[in-house]
Amino acid sequence: MKLLNKKSDQQLVQAYVKGEEKALQVLLERYKTKIYSSIYHQVKDQYLAEDIFQETFIKVINTLKAGRYNDEGKFLPWVMRIAHNMVIDHFRREKRTPNIVNNDGFDIFEVLQFSDDSVETKMVKDQRDVDLKKIIQLLPDDQKEVLIMRLFCEMSFKDIADITEVSINTALGRMRYALTNLRKMIEENNMVFQFG
Repeated sequence: MKLLNKKSDQQLVQAYVKGEEKALQVLLERYKTKIYSSIYHQVKDQYLAEDIFQETFIKVINTLKAGRYNDEGKFLPWVMRIAHNMVIDHFRREKRTPNIVNNDGFDIFEVLQFSDDSVETKMVKDQRDVDLKKIIQLLPDDQKEVLIMRLFCEMSFKDIADITEVSINTALGRMRYALTNLRKMIEENNMVFQFG
């Protein structure tokens, strides 16, 4: 096992493909915290994160055993991309948006200005929140993905760029387009949101 620990990711993948089961265990130990943390930050649920983490490694194992891994020495970004896709698939299956509040307490709905906290106003606000979530689902996939990862999952634009395999400028551009499109759709639907 000590010899395996000294090997590069690429060498470990090759060893695993050739039948050395412990090579995958070394890779898993090497990156499990980083991969699990990334999943957890996106789903905000320990048990769900563990399930997606396991699904991710089942896919990794199946891909490696089938000989479909393109060996470019970029094991971690490849696994992170698989994990990210599993999270997106989960949210698509659930047909829901992840929690809208990040650790700083920023809520996308705080950009909407409401003056009164009466029961009637709260009901109107709740309906607006539902409507806004529906509109977010109408965004093009690349824009929705960046918006969800940035606002809902608290990911940096660098991480978003790495996971989606685009430049930081492209990720920033997609976020800008997403916000512009949100405003446009809100206006088209005659909704009375006011962005701060």
